Order: sequence, then structure tokens, then C-alpha cells
Amino acid sequence: MLLPLEVDEVHISVSFTWDIPRAERLMKEWRAVAQVKIGGPGIGMRGENFEPGKYLRPGYTITSRGCNNRCWFCSVWKREGKIRELPMTGGNIVLDDNLLACSDDHIMSVFAMLAKQKHKADFRGGLEAALLKEWHVKCLIDLNCSQIFFAYDTPNDKEPLFEAGRLFKKNGWNMVSQVLRCYVLIGYPRDTFEAAKKRLYDTVRAGFMPYAMLYRNEKGIVDHGWLLFRWYWSSHRLVPSQVRKARIEMKLDPPNIISRQQQTFTFDEETLDKNIEV
Repeated sequence: MLLPLEVDEVHISVSFTWDIPRAERLMKEWRAVAQVKIGGPGIGMRGENFEPGKYLRPGYTITSRGCNNRCWFCSVWKREGKIRELPMTGGNIVLDDNLLACSDDHIMSVFAMLAKQKHKADFRGGLEAALLKEWHVKCLIDLNCSQIFFAYDTPNDKEPLFEAGRLFKKNGWNMVSQVLRCYVLIGYPRDTFEAAKKRLYDTVRAGFMPYAMLYRNEKGIVDHGWLLFRWYWSSHRLVPSQVRKARIEMKLDPPNIISRQQQTFTFDEETLDKNIEV
């Protein structure tokens, strides 16, 4: 058990801007015990070399930081600057901001490191489809990954995502597996449910399992309706049934493949409030 007398310093890592008030409350509670420092991306702090097991549980790794893109909704390029490669550390869950923007030598080193890990590689940080090359695909297939996330954030991401799907299919990938996944940004200013649904359906058509990422402003404010929409397309229980429904509507699969258990679920407002984490 950790006793207050054993604490020399307390670090509070803030992931999102809307968590800053919570971090400030924690600081007030702990500063009577030891010196307290608040950091993390949520306060705009630039990340340095990654230390395994510090702030993230063992298994996670970050081998590069920054991004050469300047997406309007993203703070990475403002906080971290352009892509920079970090010293290699072990881990199977890769959280790099934009790994494929790194040099070929660095990417190959990451793949080699992942091949030595006990657990399957997991590209949870997301890969940029526009930077994907055929040799990347062959290496990813050889790694037998547990999941590979891409991103569909802007209209410019659509065609590269389809091309990525074609590259995986060309190289023998099983396109009905749930390993290829894609973050799909929804709920940003002037977005509509119909437009978001089309992007999610396009993601399915491209060969990826979509995962809806709900846009939030710096205060974390979101519309309740978007929370429900997001839930249907982010819950591990619901997304498979949504994908099956999408494939049938787009005539990618025959309608008789859906069983009663695979139909889309419906929920009332009380259930929604109990299950959705704001």
C-alpha cells in the first residue's frame, strides 16, 4: 500500500483540455502530501522521449512525435511540431501521432521491434492512409497484427482509405476480418447525421471496421444526439451489427447473413444515460 510519507512528488497527466478542472482538483487534494506537477497533452505540453510504464501502462510505446499535417481539428502539430523520431522502446501497442511520416529506416526498425514482442502488434495510434506503401502492407501482414487503425477525418482522406483497402486486398488480406479499423471523425461544426453516416458507410465499403470519434471543443461540450449516434458506431457490441446492416444496404452481402441477434439494437433515453460516458 502506498503511504503519503512515501510520496516525494505527484504527477498528473492530462489527456484532454476538458479534464483540466479535474486535474486542478486533484492538485489541491495532493499538494498537502507532496509537490504536485501537472502536465500532458491536455495542457499543451510538448512530449519528450517516451519512458515505458510512465503515465501509460506497460505494453504501450511511442516511437515518434509530431505531424507534418496541419489539420484544423488537431492540436498535435501545434504542440509537437513536425515529425521527429524518438529512441526505440519496446512495446506492442503503438501510439505514434503519424508513424508513416517517419523515415523508412525508422519504420522498419519499429516493425522489427514489434516482431520480437510477446503480444501481437496493435497500431492504435492510427496510420495515415495517404502515406501507406505496398511494402508497409506486406510488413503489416507479416506481423499478424491484432488491429490496425487508420483515420477518416477530412474529405481528402476518403480516396487514400479506399486505396489502402485495395492494397491490403491485393496482397491477400482477409477483408472480412475486423483487424483493419478506421477512426471516423463525426459531430464537428456543421456536420450532419446523414453526412456522418455516409462516411461510416464509405469506411465499410473501403474494407475497414469504423470507429466513430466524436469531435469536442476545448471545453468538451457535445450534443446529446451525437452521443447516441457515436455509441452505435463505437460500442464493441454494436459496431459489428451496424457494419452488417451497412453491407446489406450497400449490397455488399446477401440479406440472409444477418441473424436475429445481429440486428441493430435500440435504446431508450434512460438506457442511454446509464451506458454513455460523457
